[in-house]
Amino acid sequence: MTKLYIALIGVLAALPAAALDYPDTRKGDVVDNYHGTKVADPYRWLEDTDSSETAAWVKAQNKVTFGVLDKLPKREQFKNRLTKIWNYERYSVPSKRGDRYFFRKNDGLQNQSVLYVQEGLNGKPRVLIDPNTLSDDGTVSLASTSVSPDGQWLAYALADGGSDWRSVRVKNINTGEDLLGSLENIKFSGMEWTKDSRGFFYSRYPGKDGTFDDLANQKLYYHRIGTLQSEDVLVYERPDQPKWGFYASVTENGRYAVIGTWKGAESKNKLAVLDLQDADFPKFDGKVVPIVDDFAARYDLVGSKGSTLYVFTTAGAPRGKIIAIDANKPAKADWRTVRAEDADTIETVGFVGGKLIVVAMRDAAHRLHVLGTDGSVDREIKLPGLGSISSVSGEADDSEMFFGYESYLQPDTNYRADLNSGKVEVFQQPSIDFDTSQFTTEQVFYKSKDGTRVPMFITYKKGLKRDGHNRTLLYGYGGFNVSLTPGFSISRLGWLDAGGVLAVANLRGGGEYGEAWHKAGTRENKQNVFDDFIAAGEYMVENKWTMPHHLGIQGGSNGGLLVGAVANQRPDLFAVALPAVGVMDMLRFHKFTIGWAWTPDYGSSDEADAFEYLYAYSPLHNIEKGTDYPATLVTTADHDDRVVPGHSFKYAAALQAAHTGDDPVLIRIETRAGHGAGKPTSKRIAEAADLWAFLWEYTGKKKH
Repeated sequence: MTKLYIALIGVLAALPAAALDYPDTRKGDVVDNYHGTKVADPYRWLEDTDSSETAAWVKAQNKVTFGVLDKLPKREQFKNRLTKIWNYERYSVPSKRGDRYFFRKNDGLQNQSVLYVQEGLNGKPRVLIDPNTLSDDGTVSLASTSVSPDGQWLAYALADGGSDWRSVRVKNINTGEDLLGSLENIKFSGMEWTKDSRGFFYSRYPGKDGTFDDLANQKLYYHRIGTLQSEDVLVYERPDQPKWGFYASVTENGRYAVIGTWKGAESKNKLAVLDLQDADFPKFDGKVVPIVDDFAARYDLVGSKGSTLYVFTTAGAPRGKIIAIDANKPAKADWRTVRAEDADTIETVGFVGGKLIVVAMRDAAHRLHVLGTDGSVDREIKLPGLGSISSVSGEADDSEMFFGYESYLQPDTNYRADLNSGKVEVFQQPSIDFDTSQFTTEQVFYKSKDGTRVPMFITYKKGLKRDGHNRTLLYGYGGFNVSLTPGFSISRLGWLDAGGVLAVANLRGGGEYGEAWHKAGTRENKQNVFDDFIAAGEYMVENKWTMPHHLGIQGGSNGGLLVGAVANQRPDLFAVALPAVGVMDMLRFHKFTIGWAWTPDYGSSDEADAFEYLYAYSPLHNIEKGTDYPATLVTTADHDDRVVPGHSFKYAAALQAAHTGDDPVLIRIETRAGHGAGKPTSKRIAEAADLWAFLWEYTGKKKH
């Protein structure tokens, strides 16, 4: 044992978790009847996040939580190290409009990245929007931007306090001045300009009734710059289908608007075409012609030439294919296959320089291919290793392309490629105060409970001994077709730097191997996801990377659900659980904000058969009194309007009431924050320091 380890054990004696005085959480008498099964919900009152009683509970919980966190021996060490390595210049992938280049840059510790514009590739950047000036605490963020085709106008969306709601404004890029008025009631929408640069399509809801409203009746509008929102033109709606949402994509020649219709979070949508040739503002009264009129598969417009639309789809191809559709002859019988499905899983497709840019996955790591519009292979752009393409940008008629590449040990690096010559060069590469050459990432494959082969990435310091004594963090997600390809996290470097091991498992429910892999982790198959994660932990123990009392698990949102469910099912396998903004009440999730949209992945307790399997694993409902659970630090935000904080509040209260072990069960509740997007750097560093200090402390000793 090292002197540091012995010292930590000594400090632990001064932190007897059993002596923690948790806040007294009132139990109500609410009981629901689900298809003949009565289910108590004693903490229902915690769903009301705006009540004075809940506010008092939040304050009391934070007092207990920070009373423990403040005493953790390595907390300041983690915070200081994270602050130092976080302080590096980082850039988004540049995009080009007209002769101008746009990108975001963070000098290091700025709470929010700043949007810059420069004239030409070698021009001097100037600040276009600095979100850090929009609030005193850095909690107003620049959520999204869209530049007009001529590079003269910027539509930009702001988010306040981490909310999913957006306020959109328009800026004159030449003068830097904003036009009068803003667009409100916007959520889950982009801004898509028409070719004439005079306006853009966007989607909005009729209004918002408080923070945690029920979202319905989204409509597609067209906004003409220089006019008020009240003058916006309604382009498309379906009042008979209040849960449907809409978006528009304009073809390269400006002739067509391709309208997509989505329903919930499933990767399936409809497509229709609106001919803009005869559109005369303020009229958009052309006929919307359906191309795909059912929710059978995913269809994404990639690009266009004339009337030919290039579309990525999973129809009849779970790993994805590319097809061509003539907007003038959209019948399915006239579709043409450009790239058939193969062994790799397509994640995204771009259209740059008249070529198809395909980002595909092989065993959960990205590959980058350039194809002709006839499907012929132009070239593969070799990537540095096991990593991910963060984004691709470029114009349809320009051979210049930018893409970002990252891995667990390489910060997001921007590359510039000439699609004519094939030359690829580094354009912007961050320099960090961390020697990544001392670390390595390897990919392993393990078998889940039913024999399924599951990939996992393990990152650690070179020379590490596999003797079972390594503090280890196992991370997972497993849902909504999300693929965990190798990505860079400055926060995780703090954990690795301290000597920790990082393992990321590619669970079923994700998209790593296409739609079949996704479906194998949804609805009645959700237990597969938990089995995969448990098997990952068992692999790490059996192969002497760690032992249960050195092993922690982490996940956020759907991954928070994962951590909660697995900690319930196998509390003996893990020392620490870090569920973030988790979906913990699987019987009521669909009743809040956008929760109804998750039913394609989860099912709904309104369905008798779905209730049975949801009730069987729901983290809130499978906590057993008298159980020694892992040390737990739940994290959430007081106004998360995607996964409402009531999930975490009720889960933490129930866990505190049932837990009999000596290790603490805590909830850390952030204020002026939401689901995670737009969180200021200062809050990210503080939270990461708390997480790693907690994880280090309680993976450093044996269970009592």
